Amino acid sequence: MMSGPSSDGPLIEALRTAQRLGVIGEQDLPGAIAHARLYVARLSDLPAGGRVCDLGSGGGLPGLVIAADRPDLQVVLVDRRQKRTDLLQVLVGRLERRSSVQVLCCDAFDLVGAVLNGDEAPMDAVTARSFGPPDLTLGIARQLMHDTGRIVISDPPVGGERWSPEILDGLGLARVSVGNDDHHLSEFRST
Repeated sequence: MMSGPSSDGPLIEALRTAQRLGVIGEQDLPGAIAHARLYVARLSDLPAGGRVCDLGSGGGLPGLVIAADRPDLQVVLVDRRQKRTDLLQVLVGRLERRSSVQVLCCDAFDLVGAVLNGDEAPMDAVTARSFGPPDLTLGIARQLMHDTGRIVISDPPVGGERWSPEILDGLGLARVSVGNDDHHLSEFRST
């Protein structure tokens, strides 16, 4: 069940804490939440219990918004910086989502290894916002998800096409562009 602006108080306070600590840049938090809700919309058909991994979770965008709006999903927040994952643990507790959110302090490549070795289940969806170059982000995300999963990544508002056909073909992915000029996402699924 999706939250709405009238019930966003705890979410805004959690993100404001991350903002005060410099983990989220100076931005309009309701606008950032609205952007993160585009991710939530792309995950609307995931069944309860579906696994979503947010790469480079940082201060919790979009991962905390996904967890707040879809408490029926199992959300994995991944960041390699201990201070950020410590903060995420606190924020997850404030949002009362400890039972549905796992915070991992690790390099994304280590998580890929765990999925490939069978130590972690593959993801139904992988999200990323400002994680890394397109080929790196898609390559990691593709290895984390199962064949019927999806990847949802924030695109810069301007800057041209960053998803080369060669990268997509090599990873067996097709792209769907969603959103508007201010809040633009790309969704990728297996071909």
